[in-house]
Amino acid sequence: MNDKLKKLHTQYKDIPIPQELEMMIEKNLQRPPKKRKRKLPLFLTSVAVAAILFTVGLNTNPAMAKNLADVPVIGQVVKVLTFTEYEMVKDEYTVDIQVPQISGSSADIEALNEKYAQEGKLLYEQFKTDIEEMEAGNMAVNSGYVIKTDTDEILSFGRYVEVIVASSSSVMQYTTIDKQAETAITLPSLFKDDRYVEIISRYLEDEMRRKMIETKGDEMYWVGGTEWHDESFGVFEGISPEQNFYITEAGKLVISFDEYEAAPGFMGLVTFEIPTELLQDVLVSNKYIK
Repeated sequence: MNDKLKKLHTQYKDIPIPQELEMMIEKNLQRPPKKRKRKLPLFLTSVAVAAILFTVGLNTNPAMAKNLADVPVIGQVVKVLTFTEYEMVKDEYTVDIQVPQISGSSADIEALNEKYAQEGKLLYEQFKTDIEEMEAGNMAVNSGYVIKTDTDEILSFGRYVEVIVASSSSVMQYTTIDKQAETAITLPSLFKDDRYVEIISRYLEDEMRRKMIETKGDEMYWVGGTEWHDESFGVFEGISPEQNFYITEAGKLVISFDEYEAAPGFMGLVTFEIPTELLQDVLVSNKYIK
């Protein structure tokens, strides 16, 4: 497993980022990310790295891929027109990868579509490599997308990957788009400066602790101050400046964590809605967050 993990790390680092996406990131993320330590079980670290390949960034479809058209519209200005689906069933190994494609002609949307296409292809190719290397057992990879918010102003949708090898692990990556401007909305772009990182982090820490006490440990998170906390699994140190998020139809900011990112695996993907009043002083405006 160690050799496989090193191989996945190398593959991930060697993937080129499309120029348009690089420009978009440079434009919207003008500050370095905050580094924080996380402890994951080795197996799930490997699964997480494999899943990261889903969020890197283009097309050259294999003969097995099929193009589907006339997908229902998910927005009046920005919508999904087509997606590519990769499928395979081989003995005890199955894969089903649905890749969204957003309509629009802006640089941001073109870069996102390029990114999604490469992600799907890489995930499919990695699946084929993995099953060739497995001596026995079974493996399933499923990925697709779910729409969280679709209003006249914004589109928020999440792209997920579920990897099942003996046990399962899931990741979800959200994208939020200003439909009129056809631009991607990043977490830093919502705020005047980086004070939001500390504000949200401290709120989440208190909220996680409150939930642990309220449920008597039925809900568990990696925060101290309760009898149920186990530091051997890690300590929640706060969100990153680019933390995964989406915006609800009511204009509320929701912060999202993948499995093992802020809580034990049995908690799955966890989300927290952030009260707008906590953010008001640092918001650029109330255009998106209300």
